[in-house]
Amino acid sequence: IDAADKFGVVSLKLEAEVCYVKSTTLTIDNILDNLLYADSKNCALLKETVMDFMVKSGDDIIGKVSFDNVPGSVVMDLLTAVARGKKKDNVNSDSSNFKTMRVGTLRKMLHEKGLDVDGSREALIASLKESSHGV
Repeated sequence: IDAADKFGVVSLKLEAEVCYVKSTTLTIDNILDNLLYADSKNCALLKETVMDFMVKSGDDIIGKVSFDNVPGSVVMDLLTAVARGKKKDNVNSDSSNFKTMRVGTLRKMLHEKGLDVDGSREALIASLKESSHGV
């Protein structure tokens, strides 16, 4: 991921990110490291996977993981993951509500429009909004 990111090889970075997500076992001990790494490298899929783990493991995490040095944008992403978890049961999901869409869905939509699929969740959403408004 680091080398692909450094040299701007997007397809390799995305493939490496998928492999990393599939091969990494998330634990309470490593979630913060993985979260901060994902945030620093704009690995939206890894970040989403960590967030999903945190939402599922919420009760186990409380009091064991400190979020004191976590950037505010990451906290916003965590709230998005919580909201997305609550919407699972909601059959009436809005297909234009990019904020709660999964990273895979955002990337697929961008790819179909011929747009860049690399970047943070915020960057992916901004690209989709921009392309939707014909800007």
